[in-house]
Amino acid sequence: MDAPSDLAHDGTRADALVTVRAHPAAQPPPPTRAAEILIMDKSLSMAGRGKLDEAKRAMCAAVDTLRDGTLLGIVAGNHRADVVYPATGGLATVDAAVRQEAKSRIAGQLAEGGTAIGHWLTCADRLFTAVTAPGAVRHAVLYTDGKDEHETPEQLDGVLRACTDRFVCDARGLGDDWNYAELLRITEALHGSAEAVVTVSDLTEDFTRIMRQAQRIVVARVYLVLRLNHRFRLGFVRQTRPVEAELTARPHQDDGTLHVPLGAWPPETRQYQVSLRFDPETLTVDEDLRAVRLTLYAEQPDGSRAPCSESRAVVVRRRSTPGFGIPPSADLTRVENEHELGMAMRACADAQQRGDFARADRELHLALGLAEDLRDTVRTRLLRSVAVTGPDGRPRVRRDASRGEMQRLGLRSTRTTVPPLDAADLPPADGTAPRRCPRCGATTAAHGARFCEECGGLFDEAETGGPSVDAP
Repeated sequence: MDAPSDLAHDGTRADALVTVRAHPAAQPPPPTRAAEILIMDKSLSMAGRGKLDEAKRAMCAAVDTLRDGTLLGIVAGNHRADVVYPATGGLATVDAAVRQEAKSRIAGQLAEGGTAIGHWLTCADRLFTAVTAPGAVRHAVLYTDGKDEHETPEQLDGVLRACTDRFVCDARGLGDDWNYAELLRITEALHGSAEAVVTVSDLTEDFTRIMRQAQRIVVARVYLVLRLNHRFRLGFVRQTRPVEAELTARPHQDDGTLHVPLGAWPPETRQYQVSLRFDPETLTVDEDLRAVRLTLYAEQPDGSRAPCSESRAVVVRRRSTPGFGIPPSADLTRVENEHELGMAMRACADAQQRGDFARADRELHLALGLAEDLRDTVRTRLLRSVAVTGPDGRPRVRRDASRGEMQRLGLRSTRTTVPPLDAADLPPADGTAPRRCPRCGATTAAHGARFCEECGGLFDEAETGGPSVDAP
């Protein structure tokens, strides 16, 4: 935890960065009941260019990837939501016969109707109620090729509030006619990943990887529990790595503590920013004061919650001398700059799509400067892919940049990278160089590792030039 203790005399804010590392279990974990719901878009726009056939192929590949014993449901959505499998409703236990029958039902779907994603998620939530086993992992994945046009934003928001902390959902935008902001709203609320699949044939590989990642999850839900000093109040909680997500609206109270749902994830590292507010006049100067105590809780196999980490306290001290500011730590400064970079990228994408190229150019220039200062090679490369040099020598948005390119820019604006560390470039003790992930830049000295711990990318495919799909 990075939590600077000194507070300016007239300051009103205290921040902490909390890093959570989920490691593979040293021993085989106890069997975890898992439920998977696959949501396919069968709206009329899927009929063209073989999109529905490719999507069916991806859905079938996902079914084949599931382990025996997994509970499975399949939803086909347009302006309604139909349970494709099992036909009787509920969820089916995966075995060879179930896989075959599920794939047959997927193959029989026809493209028709509009798009109302909230209906799809409501249907998935209803199916998940069939999972009675406490501590079960509930995961869904959906794709869409269009905008959520047959319900209002308020209706979708209401569905997301109802589904929060009930299941995790990954989302994919297929082609280039979807809305990146809608996918981000869904995955932010449901702790999932969002990605653009511009080439429809790439969806099969992507869905297969999602299923493999989901099956590595053994803890159904994780919570950051905050016990606040009465003189402090919560400003916000934000996930900062590997993807930015606002979590402030989700905490619920229990016995004087705030429980912030963090979702569930396979072995990887995540980081959170906790920001507190206070009235400086309520704090005694030059006196150590515990502002908040933080503990990580995990849902147990019996459905109860128990601590899975030691508690850490944020202890602060208000300085006695007025007029002197306290600079934030380097890590906190980086997190704030990364947040600003993401906002500039989204503002650039939005301005370009409404034809305001002057604003888009300004935001692009700002975003490129921030990305280069942060040494964020992934987002720098993405920004340069939509940029050209203008007559004044400054970068500007390409006037022929496609909608799909700008949607990808907005969608990936929330992805952050591992801060560059000089120590990461040093060789390990055995003299061999560490392996660097070509997608996110993270390094590992574990030469037998197949996946990048930070982004989930497959080392082997990236290193041998094989097929690759950007990790969420």
